[in-house]
Amino acid sequence: MEPAHEGTTPPTIRVRPGGPADVPMPQTARKNVSRIPGAPFIGDEQARFFNRDLSWLEFNRRVLAQAGDETLPLLERLRFLSIFTSNLDEFFMKRVGLLKRQVHAGVSAPGPDGLTPRQQLNGCREFVTALQGEHDARYRELVPLLERAGIVMLRYTELSAKERRWSEDWYRANVFPALTPLAVNPTHRFPFISNLSENLAVLATPPEPAPAQTLPGAGPEASFARLKFPQTIRHLVRLPSGEREAGARYALLQDIIRHNLDDLFPGLRVEEHVLFRVTRSAGIQRDDLDTANLLQSIEADLKQRRFARVVRLEIEESAGEELRRRLVDKLNIDSQDVYERPALSSAQLVAELADLERPDLRHKPWKGVTPPRLATAMAASGEKSSAAFFAAIRKQDILVHHPYESFRMSVERFIAAAAADPDVLTIKQTLYRTSPDSPFIENLVRAAESGKQVACLVELRARFDEGRNVRFARQLEKAGVHVAYGVAGLKTHCKTSLVVRRERHGLRCYAHLGTGNYHPRTAQLYTDCGLFTCDPEITADLVNLFNFLTGMAAAPSYPNLLVAPFTMRTRFNQMIEREMEFARRGRPARILVKVNALEDRDITERLYAASAAGVQITIVCRGFCCLRPGVPGMSENIRVLSVVGRFLEHSRIFHFASGQEDPLDGDWYFGSADWMYRNLSNRVEVAVPVRDREARERLLRIMQVHLADHRNAWDLTGEGHSVRRAPPRDASPDSVELLGTFETLMREAGGQPTA
Repeated sequence: MEPAHEGTTPPTIRVRPGGPADVPMPQTARKNVSRIPGAPFIGDEQARFFNRDLSWLEFNRRVLAQAGDETLPLLERLRFLSIFTSNLDEFFMKRVGLLKRQVHAGVSAPGPDGLTPRQQLNGCREFVTALQGEHDARYRELVPLLERAGIVMLRYTELSAKERRWSEDWYRANVFPALTPLAVNPTHRFPFISNLSENLAVLATPPEPAPAQTLPGAGPEASFARLKFPQTIRHLVRLPSGEREAGARYALLQDIIRHNLDDLFPGLRVEEHVLFRVTRSAGIQRDDLDTANLLQSIEADLKQRRFARVVRLEIEESAGEELRRRLVDKLNIDSQDVYERPALSSAQLVAELADLERPDLRHKPWKGVTPPRLATAMAASGEKSSAAFFAAIRKQDILVHHPYESFRMSVERFIAAAAADPDVLTIKQTLYRTSPDSPFIENLVRAAESGKQVACLVELRARFDEGRNVRFARQLEKAGVHVAYGVAGLKTHCKTSLVVRRERHGLRCYAHLGTGNYHPRTAQLYTDCGLFTCDPEITADLVNLFNFLTGMAAAPSYPNLLVAPFTMRTRFNQMIEREMEFARRGRPARILVKVNALEDRDITERLYAASAAGVQITIVCRGFCCLRPGVPGMSENIRVLSVVGRFLEHSRIFHFASGQEDPLDGDWYFGSADWMYRNLSNRVEVAVPVRDREARERLLRIMQVHLADHRNAWDLTGEGHSVRRAPPRDASPDSVELLGTFETLMREAGGQPTA
């Protein structure tokens, strides 16, 4: 594990004694934060806000740092290198593309962080260059460790004569027919380079003509060609091993292709060949799509995105000036958009290494436990019928925490039980993202085909999932599901399900409200909370919400749920102001928040005001945070930390003391919205009040564990730099401080890693 930066000490956590309701109480942030050498300031030093994009890069630096954690299994460290690269790809597609459009449009006004778009773009380039250098250094550190573990990558020159013959035969049978060299000359236009594809750029010349046919000083001109690596062929090529050989030896696809270029360019002399990769802007998510025919409009938009502007060229660091110049000219990019990379740390290669089947070099797979209350109810009923599932919810609200508790045995089971139960009349669900083989789609189709009324809101504008969601919408419509596409001008991002069941005394509504998508795969990788309830006040609000989403009703009131963009912002503002009033009266005033991102300026200014009033504010923010904590006179009662580790922190939890000393007597909510302008103003989001005391205790414990973590936690300084905590020397081996968030919560869940 990396030590904390020298000269910095994370603020300690004081825990108020008193039993299970104890909550870590934040200390006032340090008044004098020393500048960490080499750390970028994430915005203008006089600004009240950090720059969103530079703060996001600082988050990705925290991800990258996990690759240097020597306590992690080797392939998990490689996995973080791959996640870092994937994150950076999306950053260029979404954020750098937007900044470049602003610069090209001549926008020069500084933002709330004090930076103009051009200054932001330059800052991002500088930061990315430094991060990529760190990524490549980390990778070089891990390669010898791979070799010691029996995973050996050989360059072509290191292969034996027998292995070279084998690789050439393999190339002829598996690669050569799939390659398509594309020349660029007066009769061949520069080819289209697809987003994030791996390519080889080649400069070749024809044979030297006879001296008598050559003018003095003239020579053959080099021609350019592009060769795209087939996406379906692995970049790691496992070599056949002898019976006595231990481990695995790999050749590299790029080397094998490079050493067989004479087959692709017969009669030519290859002068140079380098790897390159382009990133295209994801384009603007338009609000002016044709809502009368949204499916076709989305499909047309996706086709245009393929040809979006190139915003980054990654090129092998050995590239010569001639080849580099040709690529820059043909791709119509600035020279500053070129990033040099080592060939051996390509995105595809690192991802394949992280995916190798070596269980001894990765975490033991975690199998989430069945939520105890559901397991008890099913066991007591002596049956697996859907009735027992609904009976458990009637008895008491059930809070689930994924992936520590099984998504399959709770959320998937809820919809499956509703589809199979003959007493269920109606199922309604919102789908933002789900898996290609989604059990939710399957069960909604089954329910519709059995005669139940099924309504599903499919958000077609979910970024990078638009095509998949279009296919799901058509599949559901074909089965008789009533499919809606949301409200014009608003993305539907809430995670809600409603089941209407016929029971002895009439109809009863059951609901699931969560922080994460109905996506079985990401539910194993992301931490999320969900609530099963049949509370009539909550379900009544949810009935109104679905009627608004699928019908023609005006936006109704929601007395219990916080629903964006209608009541959520107002209610959050009121709760912050209420804490300020309690602080002035000398009553307990406390705000605990867990979000993925904090960017909304209005919320931030209100938190600054609350800090000045004496409200103690602690924010667990995994990703970017535009709020500056610990600044004297502005935010000295606010501290921000980030937890990065085995699972992606994704749940959003909100607690307000409401003048109560015991946090279990305050207000607790969780929901789908981060504190970002888009979530609070431009999306349909839901946060649900948590009223059950046992459920509140579980949310409180989640926050306690995060705040006490000294293994996976980073503290944010007033300059925007993250300082990694170091475990205390006297920490118990079984303490949260040493185990960290993920190991602690897995142990407390009571399950065991699978063998």
